[in-house]
Amino acid sequence: MIGGNESCTAGPIPVSYLTCLTYILREWTGVEHIEDYLSYAVYLLWVLFPLAVVFLLPGVLVILFYTSILLLHIYKRKNELKEAYSNDFWDGARQMLATLWDGHGRIWHGYELHGAENIPDGPGLIVFYHGATPADYVYFTARLLIKKKRYCHVVADHFVFRLPGFKILLDVHGVMHGPKEECVSALKKGYLIAVAPGGVREALFSDEMYTIIWGNRKGFAQVAIDAKVPIIPMFTQNVREGVRTLGGIKILRSLYERVRLPIVPLYGGFPVKLRTFIGEPIPYEPNITAEELTAKTKAALQALIEKHQKLPGNIFRALMERFQTQKKED
Repeated sequence: MIGGNESCTAGPIPVSYLTCLTYILREWTGVEHIEDYLSYAVYLLWVLFPLAVVFLLPGVLVILFYTSILLLHIYKRKNELKEAYSNDFWDGARQMLATLWDGHGRIWHGYELHGAENIPDGPGLIVFYHGATPADYVYFTARLLIKKKRYCHVVADHFVFRLPGFKILLDVHGVMHGPKEECVSALKKGYLIAVAPGGVREALFSDEMYTIIWGNRKGFAQVAIDAKVPIIPMFTQNVREGVRTLGGIKILRSLYERVRLPIVPLYGGFPVKLRTFIGEPIPYEPNITAEELTAKTKAALQALIEKHQKLPGNIFRALMERFQTQKKED
């Protein structure tokens, strides 16, 4: 008896590897006309591959975050003897991660930062529109640290602090839970702090119209008033074209409101052009109320969106902007 492999290669007529594989599978499974099933499987793979890619690409950001965490652990292990003698133990690690993320932003998105001169030398509260992921904010802090030697702390949602392995990353970068007293204290010490009042809800359920979803949140305005600091609006062009969500599905919105966890699927990871624009500061006014300052900040952010974002957002257009030779005016 001749084995299956021998039957594929023996004889005067050469047989292709695909035909050989089909013959072996037919002999092994006993299924006749298995080549028809294989052809159908190849067809499905061809059809579904682009769909799989757009859902898997956002995972690159997760890989980068965990790569950052791994680098921090290596840095700590190699420098643990210096920790007791240095007040700036993590400075080198922050510069290292800033270089990593800035490189990714430059290569994948052609990232640009405009209006950095609007950031005051002293304390300030940056208020930004929240995309589906915080990647644009990470690119911003990396570029700010590299170019201006300024570091910006951020207020994050509580679920971020429960992500496995993230503790060291959050501690090194001074990510804050967000109690008003903690933010006010940090601002009075001269820190620069960023907050997205829309939070996870805006990230998941805003759309290509870049709708600002703040609800009744005005705590950030009270923080700025109590700390007597300016508010600086910030917006990143095409941030929703890079990664999008399925937040338009009503059952997912209802499920989020019930469990308050970001369980809405993401897709994209497209290499669209990203430009972050820093608006003019809204100065501290002693007699303004939190409601008035909230409205003023929202109007300033909306003005940035209307000036720098073509609505509705379009993925193809955002991709083509990577090839524009002339930069969009600030």
